[in-house]
Amino acid sequence: MSIKTEVPASSSRITQVPPLPSVMLEPLVRATLLEDLGRAGDITTDAIVPAESRGRTRLVARQAGVLAGLDLARLAFRLVDPEIGFRALLADGARLEAGSEIAVIEGPARGMLTAERTALNFLGHLSGVATATASIADAIAQYRCKVTCTRKTLPGLRAVQKYAVRVGGGSNHRYGLDDAVLIKDNHVALAGGVREAVERARAAVGHMVKIELEVDTLAQLEEALALGVDVVLLDNMDPPTLRDAVAMVDGRAITEASGRITPETAPAIAATGVDLMAVGWLTHSARVLDIGLDS
Repeated sequence: MSIKTEVPASSSRITQVPPLPSVMLEPLVRATLLEDLGRAGDITTDAIVPAESRGRTRLVARQAGVLAGLDLARLAFRLVDPEIGFRALLADGARLEAGSEIAVIEGPARGMLTAERTALNFLGHLSGVATATASIADAIAQYRCKVTCTRKTLPGLRAVQKYAVRVGGGSNHRYGLDDAVLIKDNHVALAGGVREAVERARAAVGHMVKIELEVDTLAQLEEALALGVDVVLLDNMDPPTLRDAVAMVDGRAITEASGRITPETAPAIAATGVDLMAVGWLTHSARVLDIGLDS
């Protein structure tokens, strides 16, 4: 059958994000394929499909969303059988509609069937993360505030999940425990106070490392500002309190709101003037975007 190659009108809104290097992606895709292939390979396909059989199919979106994860899907097919051709019709960041055709895949049928689930798992999950991020980014588009993710990522998937957040129009918070200081209430309690925690952190890390302090009240915020931290995490504050907090900061630190933020509540939070809003469920609970292989 003929394959449509035109890009749907809605997919013209693409967030341009540099792709992750293949050297980062290949170990992840390879490990996932090995998990699926086990000790004997695809015994179902190998028993039923003749080795010489060839096929042609399409990746198709079955619901609206934002595309992410094409490179991982392409790698899954290539690692199973280098003879499989993968021709992308869209790019990561494309706005999908139900029925949008994403790619054409053709080649040895056995390899296509073996790689299918791994490719779709990555594509559906990462497109789900990008779609969830876009739901917040779109809701606050009129404000200067940006949505950012957290370290609440699925084990082993942090780099690609954070990539999908960027594809969806969001920004990344720290990648791990080693690239920024985030002092929370437990750190403060064990250090014996806010000043002690901040001073110990500042003495221990290099001048390139930013220090963020979590605060729950305006009184704590006042102490944080006196200590000159780089970022304040305004945790679980309602919009009126957030607005007061932003006025208190007055540009002396980056402000970040957190706490049960949804597409419905995000605009009121962004309207307070905060610089960032941290949303953990973008990565730990994003719903898979339904994408399938259709003949």
